[in-house]
Order: sequence, then C-alpha cells, then structure tokens
Amino acid sequence: MSEEAAEAAAVFEATVRDGVCRLRRPGTRWLSTGYAGGTSVGPVAYNVTVPDGWSETDLDVYVRERRERAGFDEPGPTLLTGVEQGHARRARLGPVEAVVTAGVSNPAALPTDALSESGRTADERHDRDAPPHPGTINVFVGTTRALAAGALPNLLAVAAEAKAATLLARTGFPGTTTDAVVVSCDPNGEVERFSGSATTVGAAARACVRDAVCASLASRYADPDGRPMPDSVGDAKYGVVTDERARVSRL
Repeated sequence: MSEEAAEAAAVFEATVRDGVCRLRRPGTRWLSTGYAGGTSVGPVAYNVTVPDGWSETDLDVYVRERRERAGFDEPGPTLLTGVEQGHARRARLGPVEAVVTAGVSNPAALPTDALSESGRTADERHDRDAPPHPGTINVFVGTTRALAAGALPNLLAVAAEAKAATLLARTGFPGTTTDAVVVSCDPNGEVERFSGSATTVGAAARACVRDAVCASLASRYADPDGRPMPDSVGDAKYGVVTDERARVSRL
C-alpha cells in the first residue's frame, strides 16, 4: 500500500456492540484524560455509553463487565458517556482520525465578565457536591505517525482546544463537566517531532475534531421532537458556571 493510500485509510478499526465502541489498532501508544487515564501501549480503547440514572462507583468492575458483556476481552483506555454510540461520528484527514460522541446536557460555562450569564452566582446554578451527570464530549484522536515524547501530550492539548472552539461556536459553551480526550499514535510510523496547529498532524487533528464534534451534535439534536440543545446553563438539566474571580498579580 502506498503512503498516500495508507493515510487515506481509517486509523482505527471500529466495532460497536451493546453500547460499547471498541477502537482497535495494534501496538498503539495511548494517552487518556479519562477514567484510569495516563499513558499505555496496547491494541484497543473504548467508549462506553452508560444508561440514564447511572450511579456506579466501582468503575473498575463496571467497565470490565460492560466490556465483557459486549464480547471484548482486551483491556484498554476507556471513556464513559451518556451519549448513545449511534451518535458517534468519525472524521479522517491525512494521517489523523477523530472519533467523537457529543452531548451537552451538563454544560460548563466560563464567562469572562464578573457575573454569569444570568447575573446569579455559580452556587445558585449548580450543586457542586452532586455527582457528575454524563452528557459529555468524548474525543478520540489517532495518527499513523510516531509522535515524539512531547508531541503526544501536545496533541491532546490541540484536540481539547479544537473541541472547545467548536463547541463554543456551536453551543456557546466551551465544554461540559465531564469531557475527556484520548490521543494516540503508531510507534512504528513516520516520526514527527511536533504536533502543533501548524504541523501536518496538528492541523489535521483540529479539522477532524471540529468536523466530528459538529456531526455528532447534529446527529444527537437533529430530531425536533427529541431532547433540545440547551441555550444556557439555566436551560440545561445539569451544568456549572465558573464565575468566581481569581486574584491576579505581577510575578
């Protein structure tokens, strides 16, 4: 297979069963911000849809049982979401692919003025001691390139920035209270020292995340008789406004 054909092909083999999406690519290096996150090397990662009213606390057991019930034996980085896998969307460009599930039932607003959008404090808008409720933007980004030590975590920053910019433009919120990102690379691919926005990998990741987030949101909120996309934190079932002010000083 030519280099051009290889980069046009999917980065991940995706399989969905029983509300679990398995993304597979042998020998992949992963970095996850989600449950039991961090760095790892292995063939698979998972996106798991949890049911309404989900309140599990032993995530190790829950994740293992959901994975095994779906017929997936291999452990790997796992993200949890309240969004059904039927709304997952994948986007490919050059050596990069993104897979996204997007829901905004628990938006996290970050106003830049002194007060939140309604003039009320954050504590009046959200019970901070309540357990998190998964609406969630889950983003998986993979590249066929081999990224240098600093380039993989930088790709995570690039993906998170693209998610926030896209979501802010489409919904008015930069994220939700439970967003997570998993990035990955192929250690046997062509080596890339950098992954910033001006690089081949970074630019492709930004485009893929943007387009997959938009497509997943469009899928989940396409039905006019279904759940509406909230216009504000006050319109959402769950959410938070970060309107405290930090003390700023010179160094």
